[in-house]
Amino acid sequence: MILCSHAVVGAALASFLPSHPAAAFVVGFASHFVFDAIPHWDYPIQSHSVNPNIAAPIVFDRAPVRDAITIGSDSLFGVAAALYLFSSSASLWAILLGAIGAILPDPLQFVHGRWPYEPLVTLQRFHRWIHTDRRIRDASLGVFTQAAFVALVVVLTAAIHSGGFDW
Repeated sequence: MILCSHAVVGAALASFLPSHPAAAFVVGFASHFVFDAIPHWDYPIQSHSVNPNIAAPIVFDRAPVRDAITIGSDSLFGVAAALYLFSSSASLWAILLGAIGAILPDPLQFVHGRWPYEPLVTLQRFHRWIHTDRRIRDASLGVFTQAAFVALVVVLTAAIHSGGFDW
């Protein structure tokens, strides 16, 4: 999944733990792996230096700059959307940490490529194991399915918070 999707889902889950920021972070972090198990589309990483599956030496050319802009804007947009959709003055830290926790496993893959020691080795092994091998190849379909999934999560979260499931 793209990082924006991870951030919004992590924040949605964190919204149920507004006074427990540490727990919100852990739930967001765990949600990353659950949602990576679902077939999805990932944008391509152009630089071998940034790609966690290659972990080539860092080369300073246009490719890693483009990747950094793509990944950075994806992350920032996701955190901003998460804060906009779910935070209040009482839940700001929980929502922020839930979103960051949900994004964190992907940057840790990059760190593992440069520092392949525990606990990152075990985390990377688990991340690769849980990540689906079935990918959505078509970018338009991939963006649409992730947007639909995120919209479903947002609507369900709002419904639960408003008592829509109280019977």
